[in-house]
Amino acid sequence: MSPNLHPMLNVAVKAARAAGAIINRAALDVESVRISQKQVNDFVTEVDHASEAIIIETLLTAYPDHGIWAEESGKAHGAKNAENVWIIDPLDGTTNFIHGFPVYCVSIALAVRGKVEQAVIYDPSRNDLFTATNGRGAYMNERRLRVSKRTQLKESLISTGFPFRPGDNFNNYLRMMSEVMQRTAGLRRPGAAALDLAYVAAGFTEGFFETGLSPWDVAAGSLLITEAGGLIGNFTGESDFLEQRECVAGNPKVYGQLVAILHKYSKFASAGEKAALRQSTETLVAPNMRPGAGLDDVQP
Repeated sequence: MSPNLHPMLNVAVKAARAAGAIINRAALDVESVRISQKQVNDFVTEVDHASEAIIIETLLTAYPDHGIWAEESGKAHGAKNAENVWIIDPLDGTTNFIHGFPVYCVSIALAVRGKVEQAVIYDPSRNDLFTATNGRGAYMNERRLRVSKRTQLKESLISTGFPFRPGDNFNNYLRMMSEVMQRTAGLRRPGAAALDLAYVAAGFTEGFFETGLSPWDVAAGSLLITEAGGLIGNFTGESDFLEQRECVAGNPKVYGQLVAILHKYSKFASAGEKAALRQSTETLVAPNMRPGAGLDDVQP
C-alpha cells in the first residue's frame, strides 16, 4: 500500500482488518452461522452484525464526532448531521459467504460533505487490501493500481450482478446482459459489487454494471476506480450516481462504450427510449411460454 497512509485511512484499514478477522473465523464453520432473511433472497447473518459493530466501534473510538451510514444499522450510530460520514458494508457478498463461496469483502468509505475522500475494500479470504485517498492514488496491498489498457469492448471482461429482489425487472435485465454479452470477451457475476469495483480499478476486469445497488455497495469502489484512472457513473454517464441505484464503471474507453449500450436502460432515459425499450423487451419472452410461467410450463 501507499507508504504514507492518511491517518483516517489508517483507522479504516484497522477497522476492516478487525472485521475480516471475525469473518475468517466464522468461515471456518460457516454451517453454524445464524442466518436471517431481510427479504426474499436478501440474507443477513450474525457475522454481518458483528463485523459492522467492530467497524463502527473502531471508527468512532478514533473519530467520535463523525457520522455513520451502515448497511445493517443505517444512521443509528455516530454524530448526526456530521460533515464526515463513514459509509460501511460490513460483509458484501453475504450470500456467497453463507455458501462457503469465497468471494466477499468489507467495504468502508469516508464521505466529506458528500464526496468520497477515503476508501478501503478488504477481501479477508485472500488477504487483499484495496485502499485509496482522494488525490493520492489507489493501491492493492503494495501495488499502485491502474485500470486496464484494453480499449475495445470485444476484448473486455465485464462484471455485473443479477437481479434477485422482489420487483426487479428480470426481462429488462436479460436484455441488458444480452446486449453487453454479445459485444464482450466475457460476462462475469462474482456476487460482491464492492469487490467487482475493486477489480475494475486493479485492471482485472475492464468494466462493471449493475442496478439496485446501495451507497455502501459502491462508495469505496468508486474512489478506487477514479484514483486508478477509471470512470464511474449512472447509466447515462452522469457522475452523481451514489444514491441512484444504477452504476456503470470502467476504464475510460470501455466506460464510454458501456454507457452507449446502457443509457436507454437508465431510469433517467428519455420517454421515447423507455417506450422503445418496453416494446422490445416484450419480445424477449419465449413465444411458447406465457408471461409469468415457469420452465415447467413451456408448451412443446
